[in-house]
Amino acid sequence: MKNKNILAVDAMGGDYGPSVVVPGALKAAKSCGAKILLVGIENAIQEVLDTLPDDLKSADYSIVHASQVVEMKEKPSDILRQKKDSSIQVACRLVKDGEAHAVVSAGHSGACVACGMFIIGRISGVERPCLATIMPSKTTPRLILDVGANVECKPYHLFQFGLMGSAFAKDILGYDEPRVGILSIGEEEGKGTNTVKEAYELLKAAQNINFVGNVEGRDIFIGDVDVVVCDGFVGNIALKLSEGLAFSLAHVLKKELMGNGLLPKIGAFLAKKAFKKFANKIDYAEYGGAPLLGLKGISFVCHGSSNVRAIESAVLMANTYIEKDTHNRLLATLKENEELTSFARSSV
Repeated sequence: MKNKNILAVDAMGGDYGPSVVVPGALKAAKSCGAKILLVGIENAIQEVLDTLPDDLKSADYSIVHASQVVEMKEKPSDILRQKKDSSIQVACRLVKDGEAHAVVSAGHSGACVACGMFIIGRISGVERPCLATIMPSKTTPRLILDVGANVECKPYHLFQFGLMGSAFAKDILGYDEPRVGILSIGEEEGKGTNTVKEAYELLKAAQNINFVGNVEGRDIFIGDVDVVVCDGFVGNIALKLSEGLAFSLAHVLKKELMGNGLLPKIGAFLAKKAFKKFANKIDYAEYGGAPLLGLKGISFVCHGSSNVRAIESAVLMANTYIEKDTHNRLLATLKENEELTSFARSSV
């Protein structure tokens, strides 16, 4: 019989802590058959467990006590030095020590990135692990990376983001030959900053990826691209702008349809199913977490305001990452382009 996948889940992370993380993680465990290590303050976790139905408590799990909780206002460097028994540090050590296959956290994103880099460790040759997120489009989901881990990047960092994003999109999104583009101010070759232009040349020369050139902001939603590469400063702005626009449009539409008069209300009732599909498409809970690519182990970072469904989705995605052996595909893609990366790094 195949050994179970084991996922360390930071039970204290996020705006709602164990009240959301514990049921979300156990729902995922029931669905995929993985074992969950609930990492955090044991009493707080147990209090939530006591309120859950027996069916959910029958999932395969255990509690790993961690005495400290990371606060959002704390600096990642301080967390690394002063909170060695925090739930995120303990969860990352479980991955480093081989006691878990992946870590999932909705906690302090800076701490998640720092603990991933300095506890789990980076893949050899990767200087900058990156956060990737899945965004809806008019057709199929798009992968955007980086969305916040690296504010300033060199060309070869962007190049590696593209390589890792392509490997992830093949396995997790199921694209045979994912189209990789670099976000710029125009589609024509030669547009963009010097960093973007140099990264363009590296991606064009890469082995075994389908590079389609420059893409513009609108192409994230309506263009012929599957993986969009950018630095974390641009990516985070694009992500937050998209989230705000989507929810703003949904609010305006609902307000108009539920306004005065019978006809708008009838229209709203008839379109109820379509609105529900639209809401699901723009809901970050659909995918749950952002993979931190470039680490020796597997790490998923969730939105701070994640609900039960978002945590469940993130744990399920992390389990799929393990099942499909995506990590080794990612390593192979980086290895195939190692000489090009070394050349680019030496020319900086």
